[in-house]
Amino acid sequence: MQPPLLTTRRDFLRTTLLGGALSWTVPSFVANTFGALHAQADGALTQVATGKDGPILILLQLAGGNDGLNTVIPYTNDYYYQARPTLGVKPDQVLKLSDTLGLNPAMVGFKSLFDAGRLSVVSGVGYPNPNRSHFRSTEIWQTASDEEKYLTDGWIGRYFDNACAGCDPTVGITIGDRLPQSFSSHNPTGVCLQNPASYRFMGAGLNDDEELAYRSMFGGAADGGQSGGSVSMLSGTITLHNGQNALDFLERTSMDAQVSSDKIRDIAGKVKNIATYPGGGLANNLKLVARLIAGGLPTRVFYVSQGGYDTHTNQRGSHDTRLKELAESVKAFTDDLTAMGQFDRVTMMTFSEFGRRVLENGSHGTDHGAAAPMFIIGSQIKSGLLGAEPSLAPTDLEDGDIKFNTDFRSVYATLLQDWLKTPSVPILGRQFDTLQMIA
Repeated sequence: MQPPLLTTRRDFLRTTLLGGALSWTVPSFVANTFGALHAQADGALTQVATGKDGPILILLQLAGGNDGLNTVIPYTNDYYYQARPTLGVKPDQVLKLSDTLGLNPAMVGFKSLFDAGRLSVVSGVGYPNPNRSHFRSTEIWQTASDEEKYLTDGWIGRYFDNACAGCDPTVGITIGDRLPQSFSSHNPTGVCLQNPASYRFMGAGLNDDEELAYRSMFGGAADGGQSGGSVSMLSGTITLHNGQNALDFLERTSMDAQVSSDKIRDIAGKVKNIATYPGGGLANNLKLVARLIAGGLPTRVFYVSQGGYDTHTNQRGSHDTRLKELAESVKAFTDDLTAMGQFDRVTMMTFSEFGRRVLENGSHGTDHGAAAPMFIIGSQIKSGLLGAEPSLAPTDLEDGDIKFNTDFRSVYATLLQDWLKTPSVPILGRQFDTLQMIA
């Protein structure tokens, strides 16, 4: 069958670039950049904002399955200490949040945020029929699906599709080497980067921008050059008419994409952090996010990740180290944004694919579990404790796991409706109860 003639630049972009649901990695984000730069902003749900206004959501993944019981500790619960004779944190070490719950002693930074009214703890978050597979449970959290359903689009991707048509391609940014499944969308959107200094098109030939774009369209594959990363490409054929030259067209569109990359490099190079951060990868990633926010990038969602939470053996030391890095990095980030005058625009949500078992195992660790707490950080949130404290009584457990009392999609719905100011039903598929979380 003969392919249809493409009468406009916009038709070309939609037909050839946005037809495939691909995850693109910088510097070759050709499809999502071209599509987002030239789509028109239409529809009542579209959110158009400059980089100096509008709410920002930051998703922080605690990858590996964080042990919620040793993060938010039920320090008056005898069942906790019976189940964890070596891992249990003693009551006099806990950073108390209430008469029954307290933070891990490594989380001094989070305790100061809680005391300052900038942190909310949502207890017992999970979903029905929990899955203990890292892959599947992560997929459920990323797509906001029911356990028995398999979705391809991510919940943030559906937010982009429903509320961000026509926005700059930097409406979503992942700090890392690949886009998370939560960013997967019908119209590929979002940018993935690690080092802003090498965030550019790199190729070989008459013109680097032309060459990389041309090869990506016409069946080639290119290396990321100075970025040091692999590049995913879309291959196919293109039919133009009226004598329009494909390479000339790609030259113009690649120039548009280059504007976005130049902007990120310029912001990252000129804006300086004010607060002092600890060392480590998470802190470095949050330092970059702070600079991009302060520099006026029109991003609505940032995504960062911290690994190391799969604590099957010798958990206590490694887990405390991760929590210390988390709390100190986030505290420095909030201090930085406050000093930059940007913190009022930002809300952060932490999540992990599941919690851990109530009982410690024979290797002084914990195995895959179910429900666990989430943290919400921001100046516009209602600080405190949300959700019922889960029971640890053996008769109240579900196959050795804590039963959830708050569906994670209720947290998503609250952030979509009350923070990002967009209807949640088109994104989550149905209405979930919301929490009294946003001031």
